[in-house]
Parts: sequence; C-alpha cells; structure tokens
Amino acid sequence: MVHSGNAGPKDSLVELRRGEHVIIARVVWRDGGRVGLRCDDRIAVEEIISVSQSQSLRLVASDGALIGDRAKDRQSALDPGLRRRAVEFMGVAAIALCLAIGVWAMVEQVLPGPLAEIDAALAS
Repeated sequence: MVHSGNAGPKDSLVELRRGEHVIIARVVWRDGGRVGLRCDDRIAVEEIISVSQSQSLRLVASDGALIGDRAKDRQSALDPGLRRRAVEFMGVAAIALCLAIGVWAMVEQVLPGPLAEIDAALAS
C-alpha cells in the first residue's frame, strides 16, 4: 500500500522509483489517497530503504506508453520475469514431449501382439 494522489485507476500500471531501483506494479485497489499495488517481481526492500534519505520515492502513473529512458528501464525491469516464464514454458514443453514419446513407444510395443491375434481370428 502507498499513499498517493497520482496513481491511476484500478488495473493501471505505475512505476515506483528510488535511486537506481524501478518497481513496476499494477493498481489493484484504491481508497481515496491510499492505493494497493501488486508487483510480480521480487523487491529488494533492504536496498531500497538504505538508499539516501534525500531521495524520495516517486510514483509515476502510466497508461503503458513510456518514452525515452523510462521505456528502457521498464523493459529491463520486465525482462527477468519474461525470461523466467519462457524457460519454465520450455521446460514443461520438453517434459510433455518426453512423456508423449515414451507413451508412443510403449503403445508401439504392446499393440502388435493383440492386433495380430485379432487379425488371425478374423481371417479364420
């Protein structure tokens, strides 16, 4: 939860900046100046808190159209999550492929005998 009058409506994206840290979050609820945010990535709370007290935490509401350095910061902040999901998807796909090949090999070994018996029974 943060206190801000600058956050957009529910489901809009916001950026929280403190020093070199950029947190991209989605607004999940609003109650006046209080705003609930959700972030998919881990947040280095200790590092953010230890940044010089002279720098304030800035909240930047966004409609998704970022320009200049902000767009590059946002892309680099989202990259680890996208990469992690892509690797996870590839792992699940590889496991599914191995299981399908294994099932196919078992069926190929099991079916010829019964099919030959059925063929012989129908031929007589």
